[in-house]
Parts: sequence; C-alpha cells; structure tokens
Amino acid sequence: MRAKRAKASRSHQPRRSGQKGPIRPSARIPVINPHAGGIDVGSVEHWVCVPEDAVTEGESNVRPFGGFTADLDKLVEWLLACGVKTVAVESTGVYWIPLVQKLERAGIEVVLVNARHLKNVPGRKTDVKDCQWLQQLHSYGLLNGSFRPAEDICCLRSLMRHRENLIESCGQQVQHMQKALQQMNVHLHHAVSDLVGATGCGY
Repeated sequence: MRAKRAKASRSHQPRRSGQKGPIRPSARIPVINPHAGGIDVGSVEHWVCVPEDAVTEGESNVRPFGGFTADLDKLVEWLLACGVKTVAVESTGVYWIPLVQKLERAGIEVVLVNARHLKNVPGRKTDVKDCQWLQQLHSYGLLNGSFRPAEDICCLRSLMRHRENLIESCGQQVQHMQKALQQMNVHLHHAVSDLVGATGCGY
C-alpha cells in the first residue's frame, strides 16, 4: 500500500528542468555564422536555404536548383548575391562533388556534413525542409565538417584510384583468359609464366 502511494506521489511531481525533451533551436542560442546557408543535395535537384534577412521582403529564402552545370552556376550566383560566405552541404553519394567544386572556386566555405552525424544532432526535422534544418544548425555552429583535402590532392587521388581500378580489372581479364584456355584444354600457362608477357602475346 505504501509502495502504491509513493509511486502515485512520484507521478504527480513536476518534471525537473534536466528531464525535458530534446533541445530545439531558439532565439536564445547565439548565432555564430550569420551568413550561413544550407544545401540538401539530391540526384535531380538541390534545395538551398539562405538566411531570411538575406532576401527581400516577400521573397522566399528557399529555392530549388537543378543538377546541371548551368543550374549549379545559378545556385552559386544566388548565394553570392545573398551574401552567403559559408554553406553546410550534406554528403549524399557522389552528387555533392561537382557542387562543392563550384562553391569552393567561388570562394564560399563548404562544410561537408556526414549524414550520420546530422542524424545524431539533437532536434526534430518534422515538416521543415532539410536545407532549412542544415542552415539553422550551421548558423548556430552545431555542425562539424568532414575532412576534404585540397583540390590538387583530390585530382591526384582520383588519378591513383582510377589507376588501381584499371590494374585490378586487367588482373581479372587475365584470369578469364586462363580459365578459357583451361576449358579448351590448352595449358599455355604451364609453358609460359606470364600470359600477357612478350612470349605469351607472341611479340
């Protein structure tokens, strides 16, 4: 009986301040990046959000842009016209690569946000578009960008990855050749150490 009364008394006690729900963005949080933007990257179009005071009255601060090169140029021009200096971009597949290259060449700082990190940030998206949520969190300085090397390092890394893929593909083709010869009962690999060498190719 005493246990039931104690349980009932605890249920009627008011919640403590530390037991509230997740922290929601409010005016009390200081704005660290007043010229921040947010971009939700997609395969067909990109949704962009800029600060509300960066656009004229009656104009929306959220716009969609296509994924073609001309559309990316218009996206960058709009960000520059709105005075955006830093942008949070969610890394989605490989669709963010040409967009980020355009932004960096225009002198806009890019914070490449990992999608997993964005899900762990306190808050709820509800009906707010992803680009608005990115812009809001980035303006409060709550997003950490992933490491991205310099442009010349990225070019060299792409070249080395392409070379590695070509070497791996060549090795697979040699194995297919050797298997086809074995099926035809031609044991050339017993007499020649390298099928694609000078002797194997008949040079």
